[in-house]
Amino acid sequence: MGKSIHTKEYKVFVEHLRKARLEAGLTQVEAAKKLGRPQSHISNVETGQQRVDVVELKRFAKLYGKSTNYFL
Repeated sequence: MGKSIHTKEYKVFVEHLRKARLEAGLTQVEAAKKLGRPQSHISNVETGQQRVDVVELKRFAKLYGKSTNYFL
């Protein structure tokens, strides 16, 4: 079995993450600033190059005004 970051399910997850950011009206730069991360981190997450752990998922959900279930 391949890494979960390369699965169809993970691709759907990062698409939901990007959609939530856009629905919140935030650019990658704005989201990164609010999360205390570089813009490249947001880009890497949204393109599936970098994994998101459960703690970070909670931070994204809060920032974007979504429940964590939205992303699953």
